[in-house]
Amino acid sequence: MSQTTTTTLLQKKQQGEKITMLTSYDASMTKVLERAGIDTILVGDSLGMVIQGQRSTLPVEIDEMIYHTRCVARGLGSALLIADMPFMSYNSPDQALHNAARLMKEGGAHMVKLEGGAMQLDTVHHLNDYSIPVCAHLGLTPQSVHKLGGYRVQGKDEESARVIKEDAMALESAGAQILVLECVPSALAAEISRVLRIPVIGIGAGVDCDGQVLVVYDMLGITSGHKPRFVKDFMAQAGSVEGAVAAYIEEVRAGRFPTEEHSFK
Repeated sequence: MSQTTTTTLLQKKQQGEKITMLTSYDASMTKVLERAGIDTILVGDSLGMVIQGQRSTLPVEIDEMIYHTRCVARGLGSALLIADMPFMSYNSPDQALHNAARLMKEGGAHMVKLEGGAMQLDTVHHLNDYSIPVCAHLGLTPQSVHKLGGYRVQGKDEESARVIKEDAMALESAGAQILVLECVPSALAAEISRVLRIPVIGIGAGVDCDGQVLVVYDMLGITSGHKPRFVKDFMAQAGSVEGAVAAYIEEVRAGRFPTEEHSFK
């Protein structure tokens, strides 16, 4: 199978083909995702919660992200590999450039992901100038959990929806090549997906995004405690890890996941 690139994902959007993404944190899980035909793998700072047992993503360090990205890269085949920039690792364009370069050179990432809207435009410009591909992240941004007052749906009122849409357009203009939208109303996500030229990947953002992402432990039913509304346990119906991943990919590509049950109004 040929290498998935940002051009591949753009072509999928243009052709109306859904993009599949899951998180991974190690080589073994990555090989499972690859065998199932996943398009994109995200080494999320969610590892702070699902791997390290932290209460949020905030404690994760850049060296830990590099370590897990390197592990994933060793199991990689054709999928595009995206790595999260952890909290406080991109406070300025120059700091972001330094840490993004480490994620790519030492970790083997093909792209980095960062959270935030208008305040990140200079950073996205800067990374773009140095040929570092950027995935932006709007809506519920977990690194801002304390400012947001918890893990809450964003963009529910007219003003906040307007800001998210304007930020999305500005990030695209700054050079972002993918956008993740997390926990926003389905109608808002559909509108942003329609307006932007770049692929929009949803998590709790409805079925009309160009693709979907979930934390792999969530969709395998491994994560304990409260399950977000947008999560579906694919293991329950599949009976095996590989079967669950294959079912997720098939349902995303067919437009059967997420349903209204997994979305917000």
